Amino acid sequence: MNRLYLFFHKTGSPPWFYKYSGYLIPWLWAGFLLLTAIGLYLGLLVAPADYQQGESVRIMYLHVPAAWMSMMIYGLMAIWGFIALVWRIRIMEVLIISSAPIGAAFTLIALVSGSLWGRPTWGTYWVWDARLTSELVLLFLYFGVIALYNSFDEPRKAARAASLLSIVGAINLPIIHFSVLWWNTLHQGSSIGTSGNSIHPSMLWPLLYMAVAFKLYYGANLLSRARLRLLTQDHRKRWVQDLLTKESS
Repeated sequence: MNRLYLFFHKTGSPPWFYKYSGYLIPWLWAGFLLLTAIGLYLGLLVAPADYQQGESVRIMYLHVPAAWMSMMIYGLMAIWGFIALVWRIRIMEVLIISSAPIGAAFTLIALVSGSLWGRPTWGTYWVWDARLTSELVLLFLYFGVIALYNSFDEPRKAARAASLLSIVGAINLPIIHFSVLWWNTLHQGSSIGTSGNSIHPSMLWPLLYMAVAFKLYYGANLLSRARLRLLTQDHRKRWVQDLLTKESS
């Protein structure tokens, strides 16, 4: 228990976080590039076209992982927001605001790719479908977190406000997930679940490769953004001055 508490305490230390996150970033980028190459090769060249949707089904390998990431990132922001408000750990605050632009980008990708997929499938780029609408609300929540954070001059106050909005906005996540069950919607139900998969393995594997690749991209991008934000916030502190002196020597 003491070791777990010590680890939890260390992760809240900016110098410790900056140092050890730097070791992970190159591996995360390398894993992202490798899995993306494999996923795109399998999805675009090996996996068969759908018997109903034809070649347009290949948009799935971008759309579905991006949609998963949009919800996962906001869920993490809500968890980190709770930790930041209760235990006042600044690293959690930095992770929240560093995650928001990445989550917004994934949400936008999910919406645009979904619209492109919807045109040949539904005959239109956009309908006010329950899942589409709730995903659009998620994009506005990301924008809200970013705008709220930038409306404060003091970073800690800004982070607390952003943390609170992240927690409140998390109510939208189950709405997105269960929208296909709660309302009449053009979206089909989940093809992947604990009770079994209705998707063929030739389509499932490239989808999973892309899902993991996107997670590695998120990790690499998040850590890079968080490290830069820490340097900006702590540029007058001793550990940053020592770091700059060491790198310049």
